[in-house]
Amino acid sequence: MIHFLIDFQFQDRIVFLQIPNYYKFYVKIRKPYLLMLKSYLKNLQSTINKGDAREESYYKHLESLILEFAQDNKLKKVNITVLPKKTEAGNPDFRVWDGKNHITGYIEAKDPSITNLDTIQETEQLKRYRNTFPNVILTNFYEFRLYRDGELIKTASIARPVIAKKLSVTPPLENEDKFIDLFNTFFHYCPNVNRINSVGC
Repeated sequence: MIHFLIDFQFQDRIVFLQIPNYYKFYVKIRKPYLLMLKSYLKNLQSTINKGDAREESYYKHLESLILEFAQDNKLKKVNITVLPKKTEAGNPDFRVWDGKNHITGYIEAKDPSITNLDTIQETEQLKRYRNTFPNVILTNFYEFRLYRDGELIKTASIARPVIAKKLSVTPPLENEDKFIDLFNTFFHYCPNVNRINSVGC
């Protein structure tokens, strides 16, 4: 008997038609990501609810999330420098690299209270980053935008910050597959053959 697993998009959700064995396989693969992201959202909420947090207060949660993602995907030599030294374009909040020479990319974070990243991406700061660094993520810790050579190529909103702020409860997880796809794309960036030793090459 031939078994099938069919997936398709329906209102930004992935709907699965499957037999039980394939369904169990899917759950086994996706469960670590779900737990990882739900834990991340819970930690963000805990920091928000303290009432005295500033942007930098959330950095530790994002750093842990990225490192856990790399570990689950068996990505080797992944190092994160929070608030790295100044570059020719300024000071992005995170540098993701192998700890020696090869830089995977940069991440610029904004406070979760900033819910409209459209305005941020057009600021002089982000234009400099996008024009200087070929692999950049902009985030408010809930929405992630990946820029490749200055152009926006992927977005993923894993939860709604307005719920976290106004209701003081952890918002439900959304779009986990888009998040996984975005970070896989970020980590597997290879501009040319001279970077074969970088994280994604």
